[in-house]
Amino acid sequence: MNFIKKKGSGIVLSAVIATLSTFLASLSLGGFSFEIIGAPVFAIVIGMIISAIFPKFSSLEFMKEGITFTSKKILQWAVIILGFSLNIQTVISVGGQSLPVIISTILTSLIVAFLLCKVLKMDKKVSTLVGVGSSICGGSAVAATAPVIDADDEEIAQSISVIFLFNIIAALIFPTLGNMLGLSNDGFALFAGTAVNDTSSVTAAASAWDSMKDTNGMVLAQATTVKLTRTIAIIPITLALALIRTRQAKKTNIETGSKVKFSKIFPWFIIYFIIASLITTLISVLPESGFTAFYSNSFVSFAKFLAKFFIAMAMCAIGLNTNVVNLVKKGGKPIFMGFCCWIAIAGVSLLMQHFLGYW
Repeated sequence: MNFIKKKGSGIVLSAVIATLSTFLASLSLGGFSFEIIGAPVFAIVIGMIISAIFPKFSSLEFMKEGITFTSKKILQWAVIILGFSLNIQTVISVGGQSLPVIISTILTSLIVAFLLCKVLKMDKKVSTLVGVGSSICGGSAVAATAPVIDADDEEIAQSISVIFLFNIIAALIFPTLGNMLGLSNDGFALFAGTAVNDTSSVTAAASAWDSMKDTNGMVLAQATTVKLTRTIAIIPITLALALIRTRQAKKTNIETGSKVKFSKIFPWFIIYFIIASLITTLISVLPESGFTAFYSNSFVSFAKFLAKFFIAMAMCAIGLNTNVVNLVKKGGKPIFMGFCCWIAIAGVSLLMQHFLGYW
């Protein structure tokens, strides 16, 4: 009862806005599908609008704890649930041929983000989120990385805004660009799956190509598989960041004489994400039965929906805690970094395809 009294209002508000955002993302207008934008982006924008109109809203006594809980804990739950939608064996076996391109684009984005962070003297956490979000899977990667590096709500909002901007541009122009470059259906599936950040935008770009080329959904299926293969990179990257943070904390402890427990620093939710992925992977190799059919179809579909819904809830809470004026003032460098990562990823994706003989 005490939990509901302290946190209930903030959680319910976030859930209501996430529901509205999910509905908005399902709409289309004049042939333009708002699915490209996605529920999490709608949620964070609505949250920021409320924050701009009512600056002290998130600090109200009956809202504060629930909003904070949603932006932190529910965000971590979303990542754990996302693990149930990831069949590691299937993704690797089907998307294995795309691994050289995927690894190249991920490394490129991380290197570009690291160098620009140094040159532009940017905030390290924002740089990390933009680099990881651009290279792996947009909002989901940011959701997984933010708690690991202890990013605050404004840093998360800044990163999500940058990734959203280039997601939209990519989804709109990549099908035409791919056609101009003479990419094959397989080539565009690999291009969309490696050079577009968020799943919704990958889906939009691949669907547009299928419509242009009348491929009966083939490119959409291939691009989605490549995108899921990229998602696996969340595991090694977040674990590496966790170890770096733990090492830094240990060094600080020695210098200051303070004590910080490893169990409080380490992002255990990533371990649970891995366990969830392994459960799905193991169930997929069991003999076919009513249970495995239910799990692979109904449960996994529900897990995907719930993970996205929880991310939308968390993004709403983050938006409510974000100072829009500060976000705009600090937005120049992150946008430039996002642009550089986006161009570099697209270029390397095409170059690797050409080098490997895919294009």
